[in-house]
Amino acid sequence: MAQLALWNGDICDLEVDAIVNPANVTLWMSTGVAGAIKRRGGDAIEFAAVRQAPVPLGGAIVTDAGSLGARWVIHAVSLDHQRRTSAATIERAVRSALARARELGVETLAIPALGTGVGGFPLAEAARITVATVREVAPRLPRLRTVTFALRGAAPYEAFRLALAAPETAGAPAGGGRA
Repeated sequence: MAQLALWNGDICDLEVDAIVNPANVTLWMSTGVAGAIKRRGGDAIEFAAVRQAPVPLGGAIVTDAGSLGARWVIHAVSLDHQRRTSAATIERAVRSALARARELGVETLAIPALGTGVGGFPLAEAARITVATVREVAPRLPRLRTVTFALRGAAPYEAFRLALAAPETAGAPAGGGRA
């Protein structure tokens, strides 16, 4: 199983194979993590993503990472047109992101808290869903060595720390789908 780690800071600073962008169905990158990725990595990331839109809720597509330290950006669609999300959507988006990571042969991956910014989804629940889904799916990604939960601020960091500390069966995802 891949090592699961926490990091408090800008996901754009990480030098990993891929970072996950909590995207909307149109893949426009204006605010939050998406806006930071666009500002730091360049407009070409957004242009490449938008050419692949629309993407259904829970889906994921890949672009290069422009001038970021990562090689790829995996755009995991976790927000609808009204910037809303749900537990099921977050779980599907994490599964889709991991499926793209498997296709790319990713060894190191960074995932932020999907849906918790403009989506307003509760941090503790998003952390539980994300950690449980990664724990379930990561063993099927033989090349994956490290998943870093890249969080900004004390509250997201603490929510993911608690989710990681919970017994693995306590946080099992509700959907039970496959990546």
